[in-house]
Amino acid sequence: MDFTDVSLTALRVFRAVADRGTFTAAAASLGYTQSAVSRQIAAIERAAGAELLERRRDGVRLTAAGRLVLRRAKVVLDEIDATARELSGLPGPAGTVRLGWFPSAGAVLVPRTLAALRATDPALHVVGREGTTPALVRALRAGSVDLALLASAPPFRPPDTESPALVLTTLTERPLHLAVPAHHPLARGEFVDVADLRGQRWIASSSSGEDRLMGVWPGLDERPEIVHTARDWLTKLQLVAAGCGLTTVPAALAPAAPGGVRVLPVRGGPQEQRRLLLARLPQEPAEPVTRLAAALRATALGMETPAGP
Repeated sequence: MDFTDVSLTALRVFRAVADRGTFTAAAASLGYTQSAVSRQIAAIERAAGAELLERRRDGVRLTAAGRLVLRRAKVVLDEIDATARELSGLPGPAGTVRLGWFPSAGAVLVPRTLAALRATDPALHVVGREGTTPALVRALRAGSVDLALLASAPPFRPPDTESPALVLTTLTERPLHLAVPAHHPLARGEFVDVADLRGQRWIASSSSGEDRLMGVWPGLDERPEIVHTARDWLTKLQLVAAGCGLTTVPAALAPAAPGGVRVLPVRGGPQEQRRLLLARLPQEPAEPVTRLAAALRATALGMETPAGP
């Protein structure tokens, strides 16, 4: 089989696997069975005469040949999709930007930016999706999103080691904060002393693909007591409001905290900084992408004032 005979279906399946990171997730997104996805990948690899995906325990990674095929496949599929839109009389995508964000960015920054754009740039159409930072990086590489809001913690390494390197812009860098039940003794002041965190109960979640716990204050000199685990930020904050425990939050999430929760800084130890990054591929961005990036920067700048009690 010659590579020129590869089907559009195989290209779409390959792009979905590269985007989602696993055969299972790609199958779910496409509405296919996992075996159907495996057959399409096997077919495109036979045509290429090389492995396009490195199978790993935690998912897949593109090989050098895979990166080449993905780069060309995106061009082909985008042209086919554009042709279909033109044939059906739909407007072109010139004013459309695909944005990805990690959950806490979607709680405040993204809604505020979209609300501002409705007034200042109503022709700009933003299509969004939420995901973990690793998933969003894969989506950028696969061409499924144009911009991505990523979370970064010390030592602030690049989000991946692929080449070419992503273009990263730091929108904010602020200390990690603590969400405390409003009736908790720690909520009485304007900050929490790190020494008072010993013996507390925590609401946490495991970061996808990582061992570290999210929600527990970093560097505690004791084994934390985890009373609840939850992936969703709103769930974690509602559990805090119910008096079930404490959890860490980005400072920018303070405006989204429900009643019954105080979001406070922590003092007495090293500052736990967190960065909000805007990421894109290194090629020259389309004009709508530049407009959305500018709007996100403006909103982030407006949120840089310290969160109140």
